[in-house]
Amino acid sequence: MRIERERTAALVIDFQELLVPAVMDYEELMKRVRIFLKGLKLLGIPMTVTQQYTKGLGMSVPEIWEASGETEYVDKTSFSAFRAVEPLIQGKKYILVCGMEAHCCVLQTVIDLAGAGYVPVLVTDCIGSRREADLETAVKRAGQEGALLTTYEAVLLELLGTSETPLWKDILKLIK
Repeated sequence: MRIERERTAALVIDFQELLVPAVMDYEELMKRVRIFLKGLKLLGIPMTVTQQYTKGLGMSVPEIWEASGETEYVDKTSFSAFRAVEPLIQGKKYILVCGMEAHCCVLQTVIDLAGAGYVPVLVTDCIGSRREADLETAVKRAGQEGALLTTYEAVLLELLGTSETPLWKDILKLIK
């Protein structure tokens, strides 16, 4: 099944001030996330940024705002972002998911998306957890629950679809 650009939205889950530094290899993770979000912005994919209990965990890190171009967020207290973002993704089929922590908010969102009939697309190199076992298990479980598993480069190129577009050079600059 091919992911179609016009039927796609993205969720950027909980890249917050107190969470980001706690995950494994967070600096490398954030490099990949920045590229991914910049690519989505170029492709015109609508993005929704969520924050888990902002009062306690802080705002999304500046890299998220800079790369996505978003200026607002959806605050939530449920681990799953689904209920909070459902009105914003209606009419879309494919929901790209990146964020943290993989085994909690990301996984529960993916499960709820699949349960509601969406096709969750887990961008596996743009998710993080504090422990490797949690990350690996979350990816496995997400696949079992019906998520498509991909990487940021693969999905950006799939959404682009061809090198015969002016966006090709812009996307190529990002991923090289």
